[in-house]
Amino acid sequence: MSDRSIRNLANLQAFGSTSRVLNLLAVWRRHGHTDEWREKPLFQTPALNQGLIIKHRLRRDEVDLFHVYRQSATKVILPLDLDDLRLGGRFIFIGQRNFDRALREYFGVSVDERDLETLRLIDQLPSLDPFLLREQVSRAGLDVARCYFELTEGDMKRMFGFVESQIAPLVAMSMAAGTSLPGKARGTASLVSRILSNTDGAGMQPLGETLQLAPGQYAEGVFCWKGFLYYKWSAATVLKEARAVADAIATMQPAGPLDTESRLYIERGRQVLRRKILKTCETVVETLKIYDRAYASLTEDGRRPPFGSSCWTPRTCSSVWANRSERSGTSSASGISASPPAPRACRSRS
Repeated sequence: MSDRSIRNLANLQAFGSTSRVLNLLAVWRRHGHTDEWREKPLFQTPALNQGLIIKHRLRRDEVDLFHVYRQSATKVILPLDLDDLRLGGRFIFIGQRNFDRALREYFGVSVDERDLETLRLIDQLPSLDPFLLREQVSRAGLDVARCYFELTEGDMKRMFGFVESQIAPLVAMSMAAGTSLPGKARGTASLVSRILSNTDGAGMQPLGETLQLAPGQYAEGVFCWKGFLYYKWSAATVLKEARAVADAIATMQPAGPLDTESRLYIERGRQVLRRKILKTCETVVETLKIYDRAYASLTEDGRRPPFGSSCWTPRTCSSVWANRSERSGTSSASGISASPPAPRACRSRS
């Protein structure tokens, strides 16, 4: 199948959201010459390791591609021309009917069991952000190169100003006394660029000392830190929109006549769904307070807890991200019985 829904795959690299797009072609272009990429690939199959994976909301004509009903799926796109993404690509959904056979017959791709399992693991995730992705493959015992767990260029640009404001107090602590304001601004911008990209600890000794990170702990500690910054940034928009949706649910009414059973079903479903959305918002806020408390103790109270403490170990960060993953899927599990069927059209209460 050819991908008609994405007119220009090249736009995904510049503007695609990290949570929706895993651009393996971009990873290959940036890191394909490195030993780490060659020795610890995400996929053993070269074609998959140079493709794009996208979380996709299914259209009506796509729902029947699956054995069971689902609202979204994970799409694998193999570009027609690696040098010109404007030409589009062929795509397949993970888990669609005859998935294995379609890969072989229509894509000419012979995938081993390890790659099939990796595809299934990715399909299970509600999001493709690098922090959940790394936790998922690590739990499965897969040793994958760090270069696969990067933010997209688009997200890095959108996050830049937010991260600058978040880390400014820490930059001030790590700089020498008497540093001018322009010097601090340049230092902050430079540090943001290093944090958002997967650079090593070269030239970052002052920051490492402030965070009390040993040289061998720097990469892991900053990766965990970047995860919290990413979720704080994305939560600002998501929580606002989620609460607006919860409020809108209370005012929506079905179009057309209803029998008593359907009306009771919709009323109960509205209450359950709104309650679960608001509860999830509260849980996200409480989870991010773990970061806020640890950061405040470092920058305001002067206690300087190391990132290696219980708040910043990979295990703690992983549990936070796994909890976020579970909560992200809560809205789809509304707790409402599957029958009777809900009306198809709704309108706002006037």
